[in-house]
Amino acid sequence: MASSAVTAAIILAAGEGTRMRSNKPKVLHTFAGRTFLNRVMDSVRALDPSTLAVVVHFQAERVAAAARSYDEAVTIVNQDDIPGTGRAVQCAMAQLAAEGPVTGPVLIAASDMPLLDADTLGRLVAFHNESGNGATVLTTVLDDPTGYGRIIRDREGNVLRIVEQKDANRSELAVQEVNTSVYVFDAELLARAIADLKSNNAQGEFYLTDALETARANGKVGAFTAPDPLSVEGVNDRVQLAALAKAHNRRVCEEWMRSGVTILDPETTWIEDDVEIGRDATILPGTFLQGRTVIGENAVVGPYTTLIDAVVDADAVVERSRVQESHIGRATNIGPWTYLRQGNDFGEEAKAGAFVEMKKAHIGNGTKVPHLSYVGDATLGDHTNIGGGTITANYDGVHKNRTTIGAGCHVGAGNLFVAPVEVGDNVTTGAGSVVRHAVPDDTMVYSENTQHNVEGWKPAWER
Repeated sequence: MASSAVTAAIILAAGEGTRMRSNKPKVLHTFAGRTFLNRVMDSVRALDPSTLAVVVHFQAERVAAAARSYDEAVTIVNQDDIPGTGRAVQCAMAQLAAEGPVTGPVLIAASDMPLLDADTLGRLVAFHNESGNGATVLTTVLDDPTGYGRIIRDREGNVLRIVEQKDANRSELAVQEVNTSVYVFDAELLARAIADLKSNNAQGEFYLTDALETARANGKVGAFTAPDPLSVEGVNDRVQLAALAKAHNRRVCEEWMRSGVTILDPETTWIEDDVEIGRDATILPGTFLQGRTVIGENAVVGPYTTLIDAVVDADAVVERSRVQESHIGRATNIGPWTYLRQGNDFGEEAKAGAFVEMKKAHIGNGTKVPHLSYVGDATLGDHTNIGGGTITANYDGVHKNRTTIGAGCHVGAGNLFVAPVEVGDNVTTGAGSVVRHAVPDDTMVYSENTQHNVEGWKPAWER
């Protein structure tokens, strides 16, 4: 990232985002695993501003709480009922000035650009500082600029003003260079520029864009074009969100493929930004890799699999399954149709097969739970085999209790382990056993079950 020096950074997060048609603020919608606000705050914070302020208004407490969860040191600014980005900056600068003098470059960024990156921001600030501008606008050129404010330049290429879509005439609407709602101002010039903002526009709002005309009268206003239009694309509705997410995900998949990962169908494979994938891993169609998932070399994941904060070691296979916050050991086989909830830890060459659910289970090396079983709050030793239909009854209605089954055990089909219970090593259990008490090593255990046949029990008319 290019070097930069920012005194203060102001993130505008006060709007409702009505076009999202949502009960939550637009800035708290997610993109590739993190909210818009989280992503923008991370990029801005990478510039190490002395002060990072977030302006809130719609559902202010909810947005402020989210901002503080991303950065405890953030300054929260409450915008009053006067609308507009210009008013948001007025409120922010007044609060910052009350805490001490604000000098030097001030970065202002909208919070609805989920791909706004630190490198682009760093280049913008460096350009601003080197050019001697009083204000610099981050722009981009779009084939279809509909909905964006147009950048109007003079014959020398200097920025004259920014005209919003609803206020633009026909010739201005033809301009393809648009405002991204990201700016750098000299602090003193910014204070003067926002002092006399007026709301005589189609929206009846205080536009921050109008401050550029005042800035131009008192200093040089320039523009820096973002190298990547995708990085500054805003999201106003769910259609735009889906399109931007698709474009970004395609890039992510292509980066992994160029790094040595086989992705059979990038159109149906979704990979969030914090995922890590080893060389020669294979990702099959319909797979979602989310959170901080890590996949080792030569592993195979999918098809139709969701991994959330999971770790899959080398040579493992996870097929048609959902795995969350679990560790899959080397050459372990998961699936199909396996549900691994939080807290599972598999050793090497283990197995959890079809219609198996697990939670907080430790599964030893070579241990197999092939099918139709629930293993919760349990420890299974090495090279143990669990018969189909086995249940660890871990919940007594108040507490979650633990089951321990040792190494080298052979558990018959249809067993029920009533926790808390401990079973030693090399134990064999009979089919249909209910194990309520501790079982010592090298023991065979079974539950006696007397079978009763009642012949002719239905009335004749039902036969």
